Amino acid sequence: MKDKRTMTLDRLLSRFGVTSRSVARKAIADGRVRLNGRVVRDPECWVTPGKDNVQLDGQRLRPERKVYLLFYKPKGVIVSRGDPSGRKTIYDCLAEAARPDDQDGSRRTTTPYPPPHRGGGTEKSARDAGNNWLAPVGRLDKDTSGLLILTNDTAFAHFVTSPESGVRKTYRVKLSGLMDDATITQLATGVRMKRGDEARPVSVRRLEDRGKYTWIEVVLTEGKNREVHRMVEAVGFKVLKLVRTAIGPLTLEGLEVGRWRVISAHELTALRQRSQVASSES
Repeated sequence: MKDKRTMTLDRLLSRFGVTSRSVARKAIADGRVRLNGRVVRDPECWVTPGKDNVQLDGQRLRPERKVYLLFYKPKGVIVSRGDPSGRKTIYDCLAEAARPDDQDGSRRTTTPYPPPHRGGGTEKSARDAGNNWLAPVGRLDKDTSGLLILTNDTAFAHFVTSPESGVRKTYRVKLSGLMDDATITQLATGVRMKRGDEARPVSVRRLEDRGKYTWIEVVLTEGKNREVHRMVEAVGFKVLKLVRTAIGPLTLEGLEVGRWRVISAHELTALRQRSQVASSES
């Protein structure tokens, strides 16, 4: 009978926080991985953590310390490992946030681990990689700012992004004009978007009318591509500004643009508990 902990080799490298699953598959194919002393080139090979000896570049792999970061993504920054066009990425921001805040170095923002390396080149060895591999939980478009979680805990990432978990993501949206109550109600009820799929938000409410523009708050548990943009376009408006202000109980409070902080154990527990309550109410 197969051990319940058994998983494929590429998944183990990902679960241990060494690298992404796609890069793990290439490392395996390149012969950089040994299983119980022999080179294995099949990423679908079954292994049991804690029982099998898995080595990457000659170093035995062990589960990484789980890291959970909350990052305030600026507008204009892309959520990517690297960019062929040289655009600024979230990993550039993380590295910058680890440097002195002012020129005399009197106030520093230190990291509890080596800042994530950028992609685009040869992967570092297991010894150098360590906690470097932190993946974004979900995505934010280049022109969208706000909260983004980064972690090496793939099970937690799945929990946050899965609609079944009921983790609510809250957005503040500036519209291209003034939206009446009937249209806001239409959005809140759910709309069919251009691709034929439907947006079913938890809630949509007016925040304020400012000049020629309406600001609304949209709460979602789904993670469809550009969902806020597409649902707004379905009722004849455009999104001029979009900020993700909350993920479950986690908010922007106390976090400056371009900065990050560690998510506490208490906050992780609250996120899971709040999501369970939200799921039971839906």
